[in-house]
Amino acid sequence: MHPYGLFSPEMYKFDTPQPSYWEAMGTSASITGASLRGDESCDVAIIGGGYTGLTAALHLARDYDVDVRVLEAGHLGWGASGRNAGFCCIGGTGLDVQTQIKRYGLEDTQSWYRIQMDAVNLVKQLGDEEAIDLQIQGDCELEVAYSANSFNELKDEVLVQRDVLGLDSKLLSAEEVRERFFDSTEQYGAAQIRPTFALNPLSYVQGLAESAERHGAKLHGHSEIVEWRKEGSEHILVTAKGRLRAKRVIIATNGFAPEHLYKELAGRPLPVISAMIVTRPLTAAELNEYNWKSKDPMISSRILLNYFRLLPDNRFLFGGRGHSKGDAAGAMKTYGQIREKLNKLWPAWKDVDIDYRWHGLICYTRDRRPAIGQVDGDRSVFYGFGFHGNGVNTATWTGKQLADWVGMASSNDDHVPIKLPAVVKGLPGRFPLAGLRRRYLQGALTWYRLMDWLH
Repeated sequence: MHPYGLFSPEMYKFDTPQPSYWEAMGTSASITGASLRGDESCDVAIIGGGYTGLTAALHLARDYDVDVRVLEAGHLGWGASGRNAGFCCIGGTGLDVQTQIKRYGLEDTQSWYRIQMDAVNLVKQLGDEEAIDLQIQGDCELEVAYSANSFNELKDEVLVQRDVLGLDSKLLSAEEVRERFFDSTEQYGAAQIRPTFALNPLSYVQGLAESAERHGAKLHGHSEIVEWRKEGSEHILVTAKGRLRAKRVIIATNGFAPEHLYKELAGRPLPVISAMIVTRPLTAAELNEYNWKSKDPMISSRILLNYFRLLPDNRFLFGGRGHSKGDAAGAMKTYGQIREKLNKLWPAWKDVDIDYRWHGLICYTRDRRPAIGQVDGDRSVFYGFGFHGNGVNTATWTGKQLADWVGMASSNDDHVPIKLPAVVKGLPGRFPLAGLRRRYLQGALTWYRLMDWLH
């Protein structure tokens, strides 16, 4: 197990980019950020150079003229922000709506879903304001029923989404999906949800980095923190080649949280491996086999869902939850299982070559909700993590909230200048016997597979 988390050291090679489709395609934006060297200081230090950290840095520098620096262990966007499937969609928790209402109340649950819609629009807004090449595809998300039973459940979900939560949600029959979007061996209709779209995740995170730097934030890639201590009121963040003093710190690391460096984090995140494959470009004939007309992002209605989308060059991206060790052998086994599932859904594509395969970490929590706040024992430390596989917009929104909070409040002020719904407020509970979290995950994956099989 690596000091950074529960998995094999293979998951934490910060000096090695993942062999993803996004890395291979490249973007017009450059990956900025020289490593931290020597002794430096700032008002706000941000740990993590993904969507949360870079959005917070952008808003702090642009909107509040704050002296802010970002420390990232890999290149900027090395983690999930630069290698996810590019779904900008409604979600952010691992809880169903009824559980959220029971636990947090109807008003806060409705507020959370309004926030999710605002967060999707915030990504587009930042793209427009900062001239970021998002490479947007589609204008909705489909949750595709994998059985007749799951379609019946989708009917009830759509009613709740539309009438209780105020979402733009619509039920589509199998015939409508086949006519307008695509077909497969597990296509029994779908729920269509807006606002949602797909984008190039690495291009987005690089655009955020360039924008934050342009507005005055200082970004440091390849600057893994090896020690974090406090001297008086200042935080000292030590890297291999430098040392950064800061009055306040924002933890923005999600699945790669440095639990070993900060005790308040310990035992709270649950990193989960997500893996995906990308085919060679599909021909028109191959796409016509399943009447494929859409480049919208799509997920299955299974508990252990698969997610998929047709990319701009007609390659097909298909992903799902990965293994629970993080080693190379487990990764290859997972890629094989994902390929088998793709073959089952679209048998005519069983001989199509796979050109790219990679994996990364998303972040769950014990409470199955995001966590945003200020550490009770040290009001100079802020955090935002636990996006449950929905980080593109949720992390972007979280970064802005943290920037507004830090930017408007003094270091000694406990006043919260932003209103957070209870769904996301505060640290999640610690896992009991936290060193066994990987075992808990193995058990949960086995149980969910059984539930999907029985359904």
